[in-house]
Amino acid sequence: MYVLGTAGHVDHGKSTLVHALTGIDPDRLREEKERGMTIDLGFAWLTLPGGQVASIVDVPGHERFIKNMLAGVGGIDAALLVVAADEGVMPQTREHLAILDLLRVSCGVVAVTKIDLVDEEWLALVVAEIEEVLAPTTLAGSPIVPVSAVTGVGLDRLVATLEAQLARAQSRADRGRPRLPIDRVFTVAGFGTVVTGTLIDGSLKVGEEVEVFPAGRRSRVRGLQTHRTRVQRALPGSRVAINLANLATSELQRGDVVARPGTLVATTAIDVRLRALASLERPLRHNSEVMVHVHTSETPARLRLLEGEVLPPGESGWAQLRTSSPLVVVKGDLFVLRSANETIGGGEVVEVGARRHRRQDPRVLGRLGVLARGSQEALIAQALAPHEPQELSAFLRMAPLPAAEARAALAAAVASGSVRVLGGRPLEAGATLITATGWTRLQEQAQAALRRYHATAPLRWGMSREELRSRLGLPSRVWSDVLAELIAAGVVAERGASVHLPDFTPRLDPQREAVAAAYLAALEQELFAPSVPPPEDPELLAYLVESGVVVRVAEGVYFAASAYRQMVERVVARLQERGTITVAEVRDLFQTSRKFALGLLEYLDEQRITRRLGDGRVLRRSSEASA
Repeated sequence: MYVLGTAGHVDHGKSTLVHALTGIDPDRLREEKERGMTIDLGFAWLTLPGGQVASIVDVPGHERFIKNMLAGVGGIDAALLVVAADEGVMPQTREHLAILDLLRVSCGVVAVTKIDLVDEEWLALVVAEIEEVLAPTTLAGSPIVPVSAVTGVGLDRLVATLEAQLARAQSRADRGRPRLPIDRVFTVAGFGTVVTGTLIDGSLKVGEEVEVFPAGRRSRVRGLQTHRTRVQRALPGSRVAINLANLATSELQRGDVVARPGTLVATTAIDVRLRALASLERPLRHNSEVMVHVHTSETPARLRLLEGEVLPPGESGWAQLRTSSPLVVVKGDLFVLRSANETIGGGEVVEVGARRHRRQDPRVLGRLGVLARGSQEALIAQALAPHEPQELSAFLRMAPLPAAEARAALAAAVASGSVRVLGGRPLEAGATLITATGWTRLQEQAQAALRRYHATAPLRWGMSREELRSRLGLPSRVWSDVLAELIAAGVVAERGASVHLPDFTPRLDPQREAVAAAYLAALEQELFAPSVPPPEDPELLAYLVESGVVVRVAEGVYFAASAYRQMVERVVARLQERGTITVAEVRDLFQTSRKFALGLLEYLDEQRITRRLGDGRVLRRSSEASA
């Protein structure tokens, strides 16, 4: 779903064109109908030939209502710039175009209206003038469609062109942080308070708890409508009407933002990258008073230039805006600045809740540069690196951004690959985070630790998991996720309770191989009561046990693997037949000594094959064995 916003000079036929396209009169106020001029925002929707529905926000063109125009274009996906053929480009055409350029609206169509009032030669001149005005803006090269809302000429072509342009518009991302900047507040009989706006950054559903910022008033979504149709869930990028419970219209106003509780913060200081309009006659000056327009809000502020005393027309620089009342924005939001009489510039929010900076400080300017180039993702990765790997909850407490913004930035960082969530977990409580660089370094450290271990203990399959954790210097709370990720990535392999390099296999030298062969031969000769002592070489003995050719059932008691398997099979068969077995019975069954019989049964207890019951053993039930 897309939102299309009109723009253009007063009396160039924006509302008439919208009415002709949709059958809906966007002028809803009596004063607008009496004066024949749009004063406040109007709304309609257009069903495109392909079946998709586009919302339309119709804005006023008069210079006295620019603030209302700004409230309407803050959430649009594409612009419908309207220029009357009989007048051509006029002052508010240029100002509206400058605003669209500051808000980086790059998808649009120009409708040249009232062509029934001019000849073809004049129309060609107007089109040429429009192309020239568009050239230095984000709407350069946009299609231009001559139309007449009175005769209907060109309307079909305009609709087709709008559909083609909207098809290339970027869909609104669902960042899991729904925000609805309010542009209208009213009451519906039998329902109560209703607010409308364009939903961004996430979806909302009926019954959901919400908070209205900056006042922090809590409410609940009683109902949702899009284009006068009830919906259970509203999607990002759609025009939405929300029926709010337990709030009066007097408690709300245009510029407030509906969001999930605790996901936004109000601030009176933001760091920004500011661009002064090239058309200004004078530079922007430090400490001047301005009006900040973000989405549907307008807030008085003082402009603090951080790089000098002035910002010349057409140039960009770092600045801080300190507002007279709380502002609800997030990093990356675009804004427009106006003086008392004109649009003077705009740009992008770089940091919310900014501290007061020393002006012309290279460290401050450098940090803002990092924030701007890498966005919040860079800041998140920068803050995570010294503490990685780190649990999500612990990181959010120390993150340099409000929790809601940090979560959103983390989600973006995970999607881009600059931050990883270890252990296959979702990005939620308990998740373990690490930067991509940190993950590469951790893999290298794990491989190096195992290589050193294999070099010093070539007969052991690997080190214990706990020893590897200790060598890597990692806290226990993140170790399970880290190890799971190392194994999944093929960096390490596990064998029983140990871990090793995937391509490592223990190898016996000729001398040890001879000792091992002699020991195994002796065990095979005395299967159930081996009298041969184990090798004195602890590394060799550990190798034989880890390799599975020898089974250690107790201190000093070892069986050949083939003997152990036979003993287990016969003990289990006897238990299945008689239900219980004693140490003496095992001794007699295998013609062995009590030492070997007791060692075997205690080992079977450890392996959860049997359990002790009085003086004997019984088979464990399947539920016990799996517990």
